[in-house]
Amino acid sequence: MIKAGVIGIGGRMGMLIARGIADAPDMELAGALEIAGHRLIGEDAGLAVGRQRCGCVVSDNPQTAFKNADIIIDFSFPEATLKMMVIASENKKAMVIGTTGLSDAQKTELMGYVGTVPFVFSPNMSIGINVMFRVVEELTRLLGDAYDIEIVEAHHRLKKDAPSGTALGLAQSVARAREVSLKDKARFERYGIIGERPKGEIGIQTVRAGDIVGDHTVYFAGNGERIELKHQAHSRENFAAGAIAATRWIAGKAPGAYTMIDVLGI
Repeated sequence: MIKAGVIGIGGRMGMLIARGIADAPDMELAGALEIAGHRLIGEDAGLAVGRQRCGCVVSDNPQTAFKNADIIIDFSFPEATLKMMVIASENKKAMVIGTTGLSDAQKTELMGYVGTVPFVFSPNMSIGINVMFRVVEELTRLLGDAYDIEIVEAHHRLKKDAPSGTALGLAQSVARAREVSLKDKARFERYGIIGERPKGEIGIQTVRAGDIVGDHTVYFAGNGERIELKHQAHSRENFAAGAIAATRWIAGKAPGAYTMIDVLGI
């Protein structure tokens, strides 16, 4: 039985993931964390997400919350994720991390734990998006330098980081295929008299509006034609399903940093 715990069980993603764990025949909801003062503190985690009693209570103390969990699922925010990684390392627990918005320095810090903790870290747990990462990389190679590439992402008004981790992941796929540094080629906004588009530029544009779950479009624009690849998330359930698949996959793995590409075997 895979014993998993969820950070932010009262949030939208946390609740979906916890329900998925509770419903899975091979999993046990064995830990739940929320911020101090949250209305769910002290409640049985299973009952808190509308499922059967599971025997663990929602806590605001990570050590207490995940005492009986083997794997911790984290879709929180960068600072909290790094703090949780320290605790996971000290207690030899695996992690599944869907947190976005980490700076380069924070990603470097996270990767410092590859020798002590097995963890899946992915900007997007969706199966479709991870296939899209690979397709974008291959299409970039096939089309060559004659096509301009632009990435447009749209999310709900409450999303705190921009551009999305998924958009950056798509841009990295382009940069990897072109064997260039994304830092040198990325253009995140345009305004005023900007002149001609530099050859090889990778455009990444952001929309924030309403309750958009997540849209990502990659444009390959050449002379006389263009190709558009688009992924739309209709609900957060596909992210939760991906996180649960990653939790199954990481169970028993050796310490190291893994991605959803590893989970899916593509």
